[in-house]
Formats: sequence, structure tokens, C-alpha cells
Amino acid sequence: MDTGIKKLSVKEKVGYGLGDSAANFVFQTMIVLQLIFYTDTFGISAAAAGTLLLVARLWDAITDPVIGVLADRTNTRWGKFRPWIIATAIPFGVMAYLTFSTPDLSYKGKLIYAYITYMIMMLIYSANNLPYSALSGVMTGNMAERTSLSSFRFVFAIAAAFVVQVFALPLVDKLGQGDDALGFRLTIGFFGILAAIFFAITFFTTRERIKPDPEQKTNLKQDLKDLSKNVPWAIMFAVTLLVFINLSMRGSVMLYYFRNYLDPASMVQSLQSLGMTRLFPNMDSVTLGFSVFNGASQAITIVGILFSKMLAMRFGKRNVFIGGMGMAGLLMLLFGLLPPQAFMAALLMQVLISLSWGFTVPLLWAMMADVADYSEWKNHRRATGMIFSAIVFGLKAGLGFGGALAGYFLALYGYEANVVQTQEAILGIRLTASLYPAIFFLIAVVLLFFYRIDKPMELKLEKELAERRKKYKD
Repeated sequence: MDTGIKKLSVKEKVGYGLGDSAANFVFQTMIVLQLIFYTDTFGISAAAAGTLLLVARLWDAITDPVIGVLADRTNTRWGKFRPWIIATAIPFGVMAYLTFSTPDLSYKGKLIYAYITYMIMMLIYSANNLPYSALSGVMTGNMAERTSLSSFRFVFAIAAAFVVQVFALPLVDKLGQGDDALGFRLTIGFFGILAAIFFAITFFTTRERIKPDPEQKTNLKQDLKDLSKNVPWAIMFAVTLLVFINLSMRGSVMLYYFRNYLDPASMVQSLQSLGMTRLFPNMDSVTLGFSVFNGASQAITIVGILFSKMLAMRFGKRNVFIGGMGMAGLLMLLFGLLPPQAFMAALLMQVLISLSWGFTVPLLWAMMADVADYSEWKNHRRATGMIFSAIVFGLKAGLGFGGALAGYFLALYGYEANVVQTQEAILGIRLTASLYPAIFFLIAVVLLFFYRIDKPMELKLEKELAERRKKYKD
């Protein structure tokens, strides 16, 4: 019986990582550009867009446990989770294209179209990404290998994020030739094709090794009961919710920050000093500044990810998570104090935020797999899909609340699309890029002090579960 303790090959880790590259071609676009696409290109109000993001993502989050239950009960020769990845690959790309399309409809018609396409997109995202995430929990039972696998995953995820955040807006400008609606449609269509190809690679290069006890009976009621008593799961659920409220809120408003707060003349001067205007002479200052800002952010995040495993091996996942997220939250507070002429200071601050956050990026998902192990260790039952789906529920709810809060804050402070903003509206943009998201990170830090799976507990779980799995009959 394969207990899943042996090391994974680099080929398999790369194959798995490409799956998150695929997801992030669309996921990052939704975080960074979805809100401003709806308000400034698609043509709906900030408040309506905020409500759309909240309703659609909460509805999607509610479906996650259902998908988790179905995935846990899927039995094929390819495993439980891999079939979901290949089955959703093409629909994922198609719905991404439709979600960022702008049909010629009335305002009400556009709202209906936006709700339908976005809700279907998020449902397919769940049916793909939840089994994909759970796959990491059954590829290996070695916790160090899981951290390594998560590091590979997020290097590829951040590489895709780099592509989206650096090149998406210039591609929209280039392909649209002044027509942003066409530019968005073609750009996301290209990303959707890449995503489908990468999902197929993930399916063909990975393998599921960790299986439940063959004598374990399927019992949804018992799975839910086990979940309700799993304190580490409850904490990770709350942390995930708070983290993605932060990422969604801050990511959604950052382009507004560039377009409406930072001083264009100072930005041009800074970009000239970096040599960027010579490299991209025909790109406007906001697009170029935003791309450089995001590119530096994603590049330094990869550096943080590369050090994550080493730090986690020495200090434990929980402690590294606390340190990295706490520092990122404090730096976000300082970000709100920057004057409009301080593009270089904003760039430096973002680099430090991203480095601090980068240390934690692989750990969230590795800790989810640890929570599944903890449940198996405590209850003698394994429900990987259920554990991951319940935490991914927090992720989706966080995306919904974060995107909605960004839209609501913009509306509250008086933002109006495509006009010169009032000082109050600019204040709202600044606070939504700094103070408000930082609060959620700092609350999550406090919660992690109560998370009990520290370094000694990780080693105990790995050893005792490996011994149990040797007793399973093939």
C-alpha cells in the first residue's frame, strides 16, 4: 500500500503547479480588473457592481460544500479529484470569455447578463479549483513535500498573476485599439485558451496516492459532525475569509488609486528614472505605472514563496504565517499615509508588503491539507474534499465581501465613473487601498495564535497517520 510518504518528482510538482497558473489567468483578472471593468467599461454603477460581486460569490461559496461532497464520493480509475479538473477545463475558458464580454443591451439587460455569466463562471471555477486544491492533500502524506508542492504551485500561480497584472491592461489597450470592451474580450479569451491547456497538463502529470481507509463508510452527517468539532478547521476558515476580503478589496481598488490619486507628472518622472519610458515609449503613464507596480509586486512575491518552505521547516507554518501576514498588515497601514507624488515610495512599500505576504502564500493551502490530516487523525475518517470545500467556502465568501466592500466604499465616498473625482471620493479610494484591508489581516493574525497545529503537532500527525495507513488492505 502506498502511504504517500515518498518524495514527489519535479515533473509532477510542475504539472500540479501549472493548474494554478491556469486558474490565476482568470482569478487574478477578477481580483484586479473585474470591478473597474464593470464600472468603467461594462457600464454599471459601483454599488450595483459591488452587490453583484457579493451575491454571485456568496451563491458560489454555498455550492462549494456540495462540490466537496460530490468530489469525495467520486470514484474513477483516475481518482477522485483529477477528473473534475479535465472535465471543467474548456467550460472554464469559455465562461471567462463570456464574463468579460459587453453585449449591446439596456442597463437592466446588462445587469441580468452580468449576473448570469458571473455566477456560472464562479460555479465552474469552484467545480475546477476545489478538487484541484484537494488534490494536493492526496498526492503525498509527507508534510514537508506538501509545503514544497505548495511552493511549486504558488510560484506558478504568481507567475500567471505577474502576466495578468503586468500585461492584461496593456493587452486590453493594444487589442482594443481604443475599444476597451473589445480589448477585454480578446485578452480574456486568450487567457482562457491558456487555462484550458494548462489544466489538461495537470490532469496528465499528477497522481492521487492518499486514500481513505477502505472500510470507511460514506456518511455525510458524520462528515459534517466531524467538521463542526474541528477547531483548527474553524480557525483556518476564518483566516481564509479575512485574507481574501483583504486581497479582493485592495486588489479591486488599486487601479482606481492609480487613475485618481497618484500624480501623473511625478509618476512619469519616476518611470523615466527607472528606464521604463524608454522600454515602453507609447504606453500612457497610468497603464505603465500600474504594470510596473504589479510586476514588481508579483516578482518579489515569488522570492517570498521560494523562502517559505525553509522558514516553515525551521519555525513551523503557523509562526511564519503570523509573522508574514502581521508585517504585511502593518505596512498596508503605512501605505495610506503616502502623498500623491510618492510613486516610488508606493512601489517600495508594495514590494515590502508582497515579500512579507509571499512567505505565507503556500502555507495557507498546505495548512488546509494539515487540517484534513488532523481530522483523519482525530476521527479515524478522511474527507479531504469536504475539508477543502468548507475552507474554500471562506475564500469565495471573502472574495465576495471584499469586492462588495470595495464597490460600496467607492459609492459611499461618492465615486463616479469617468469623471474628475472629489476629494472625498479620493479619500475613500486611499482608505480602501490601505486601512480597511489591513484591519482584516491583523484580525487574522490574532486568530492564528489559537491554531493548535504547530511544528511538533505536524510531526506527530505525519508519523501516526503513516503507521495507520500501512495497515490498510489493498
